[in-house]
Amino acid sequence: MSVNQTDTIDVISTTPDGKVVLTISDHHSWEETWHLQLLQDKINAYLQFIESGQIFDDYPNAAGQQLIIDTVMKFEPTEEATSFLEKAKEIITKTGIGFQWRVMKADERHTFTQTTE
Repeated sequence: MSVNQTDTIDVISTTPDGKVVLTISDHHSWEETWHLQLLQDKINAYLQFIESGQIFDDYPNAAGQQLIIDTVMKFEPTEEATSFLEKAKEIITKTGIGFQWRVMKADERHTFTQTTE
C-alpha cells in the first residue's frame, strides 16, 4: 500500500502505550507537481476513515485510544510541502487526532525478497 491508493489505509499499528497509529507510506519525489495534492487526498481519506467511525468498526481496540496519523516519506519535503504539513498538523490536532511526519532514514529501509521453495 502507498500514498497512491487514496481509498486504502496503508498501515495501522498500536504503540506499546496503546496509541493507534495510522501510517501513510509516501515514496514519491517532491519534484512531482501532483505529489502534494495526492498526499492531501490521502490525509483526507484517513480523516474520513476516523471521523466516520469506520476505524472503530474495523478495529474495535482503537476505541478510547489516542489516534495518530503518521506520514512516512522517502524524500525530504520541500518548503512548500513542509508548510502544508505544518498547516495540516495545526488543523488536525485541533480535532483531537495526532498528526506527524518523518523522513525514513536509509538504515530504516528494508528490502524484502520473495523466496520460493
